[in-house]
Amino acid sequence: MKTLSLFLLFFPALLWAQTATVRGTVRDRDGKGVPFASVAVTGAPIGTTAGETGTFTLPDLPAGPLTLVASAVGYQPAQRALTAVAGQTQTVTLTLGGGQELGEVVVSGTLNPVARLESAVPVEVYNPTYFKKNPTPSVFEALQTVNGVRPQLNCNVCNTGDIHINGLEGPYTMILLDGMPIVSGLSTVYGLTGIPNSLVERIEIVKGPASTLYGSEAVGGLINIITKNPEKAANVAADAFVTGWGELNMDLALKAKKGAVTSLFGVNGFVYDRPLDKNGDGFTDMTLSKRISVFDKLTLARPEGRVASLAARYLYENRWGGQMQWTPEFRGGDSIYAESIYTNRAEIIGAYQLPIPGQNVQLSTSLNTHHQNSVYGTTVYRAQQNIAFGQLTSTHQLGRNQLLLGTALRYTYYDDNTPATATADTLRPGNLASQIWLPGLFAQNELRFNEHHTLLLGVRYDYNSRHGNIFTPRFNYKFSPDAQQTFRLSAGNGYRVVNVFTEDHAALTGARQVVFAEQLRPERSYNVNLNYQRLIPVGQGLLGFDASAFYTYFTNKITPDYTTNPNQLIYDNLRGHAVSRGLTLNTDLTFGFPLKAILGVTLLDVYQTGQNEEGALERSRQLLTEQFSGTFALSYTFARAGLSVDYTGNLYGPMKLPLLGPLDPRPAYSPTFSIQNIQVTKRLGSQLEVYGGVKNLLNFRPDRRSIARSFDPFDKQVVFDGDGRVVPTASNPNGLTFDPSYVYASNQGIRGFLGVRYTLTKGK
Repeated sequence: MKTLSLFLLFFPALLWAQTATVRGTVRDRDGKGVPFASVAVTGAPIGTTAGETGTFTLPDLPAGPLTLVASAVGYQPAQRALTAVAGQTQTVTLTLGGGQELGEVVVSGTLNPVARLESAVPVEVYNPTYFKKNPTPSVFEALQTVNGVRPQLNCNVCNTGDIHINGLEGPYTMILLDGMPIVSGLSTVYGLTGIPNSLVERIEIVKGPASTLYGSEAVGGLINIITKNPEKAANVAADAFVTGWGELNMDLALKAKKGAVTSLFGVNGFVYDRPLDKNGDGFTDMTLSKRISVFDKLTLARPEGRVASLAARYLYENRWGGQMQWTPEFRGGDSIYAESIYTNRAEIIGAYQLPIPGQNVQLSTSLNTHHQNSVYGTTVYRAQQNIAFGQLTSTHQLGRNQLLLGTALRYTYYDDNTPATATADTLRPGNLASQIWLPGLFAQNELRFNEHHTLLLGVRYDYNSRHGNIFTPRFNYKFSPDAQQTFRLSAGNGYRVVNVFTEDHAALTGARQVVFAEQLRPERSYNVNLNYQRLIPVGQGLLGFDASAFYTYFTNKITPDYTTNPNQLIYDNLRGHAVSRGLTLNTDLTFGFPLKAILGVTLLDVYQTGQNEEGALERSRQLLTEQFSGTFALSYTFARAGLSVDYTGNLYGPMKLPLLGPLDPRPAYSPTFSIQNIQVTKRLGSQLEVYGGVKNLLNFRPDRRSIARSFDPFDKQVVFDGDGRVVPTASNPNGLTFDPSYVYASNQGIRGFLGVRYTLTKGK
């Protein structure tokens, strides 16, 4: 009896003492071994590292049910339940997408949620972690670290700017907020400033025409800012930093929930009120600004997870730049020059999935109003733009086909005090606001033949109340020969209806006279893009690269003529064609130790061919477009110390600059230059982190002669002939006028910064 009692007492321990050795292989989707994958057993201190062929051995596993977990850099972790038995062999399959975020869901390419790896349209994704490597007060400035995307300043005085994608100017870039177009011509400035960074979940970028889905403006590409889902956001998120130049930026996001409604409220404030003139030209080096932006997003929990959201944003900004002694009482006068801009902008965006059983039908709307009161010296510019947009989409799964049907309607009201809205009646001159109706229909079908082949076809028809019928088709084909590489071929066309005065700041600054050579016609573009994506395991790390070759051909392109008459800005459709072509390469290298490198390079050839005075075709390079550019971000983490170091920067090749004539002494091309930054971040627990560093380490600044005749901004000492052309004189031997549009980079030099972030998640 005693023996039986001892046996019953120690029987469980004897069972646990029975062990088994499990051998196996970690493979990818194509059955190839994943080298150096980590394999572990949950709930037990047992693990190993696979060999170069993905094989592993786990000795002395306890008998009974276990969960095996395998992971590797660049792959999504995978779990497998098993019961340890001696001599057992296991195979664990991993899917690419961990380090490169290829498993992330994107929507910008097709309007349907799809894993980035599976998307037939190449979509680049950037999350807040990437932009935190170089903190900025706005999304506009943050994009300077994205390869092939360049924030371009268009004025040395007021620092108005736009976003260039693959060498194409800002008006060719469409800006979306939660998938809804912020369809103002000024959207690439005011659509990207004042959105609290604490509210941004990710930014999706599509390079190339997307007019089939999004209509006008989506010619060069689109930038879709996806805000956080309130239900998944932190309760509190705050971020504030100050720079050595006196810039102060503050972000705050607060989450609240009542019943089925969840709210995510955000506010952004930016203040820079310290005039500096370090280049000695008598003008402020950087525009002074006071900006406040308020944002709120509401979601409603509905049955079956149907979508219901409503977001609103209000932006107010008061900015000015000019001669150092300027004060508001000189606004609009001709004694002291400045460019003073007051902006009021409001946006409402909504999405609602209709309660139709078994159907995915969604109604999306956006409304925005933009009022601008600006003075450029003595030139007054007042404009009002109201835009209403509605879109209804329906998605249907038909076997291997995913069909998207949609209809959209856009109404644009635009009025200002310039010739853009003046009546053509010379006997009764007056003002006539522009009103454009743009209804459209579109269809798209995505056919997945198998895991290797996907074909996407689409077509759109729009009727512009001013320009008539417009068709825009698209073609996308994706081929994935294996799990580590993907080819994408895209072709399509785009169109753009031009609104000159909201797009070209040079039409207002420098007191140029605007001339329309004829009735402007819509621009059309035709694009082909070949994309290749490859992931290569390297030791215990992963090398990923994404390469594209693109070619875009334009007809009816509208290019402002700065040079025929330095006192005029002449707009006309190009009698010829324009081309934007090039190569772009993004690389992402993750090592087995805590170092991560992101590198990008873009080569561009952007030109136009038009008729010269003799009627012969002549090729000319596009202004303010670099022939090559590059970006980099190097990050290293000291985990035990809670420290991370980020070294970021960009490189731009020479750009052709707008000169005022053959006697202009300023260089015709900008120099090759680089803006580099370094940051150190220290984590203090799970909720707080402090960061600081230096921006523009090389202290690069443009030539101090960037503003022509900065000492005579009202051209009081300039002599003009009867045709309005400048006459060279002893005091003006180069025949120049005041002009601040010769700009390619910010005048800000080296400066330090210091900031703090705080995040409080639920239950903390």
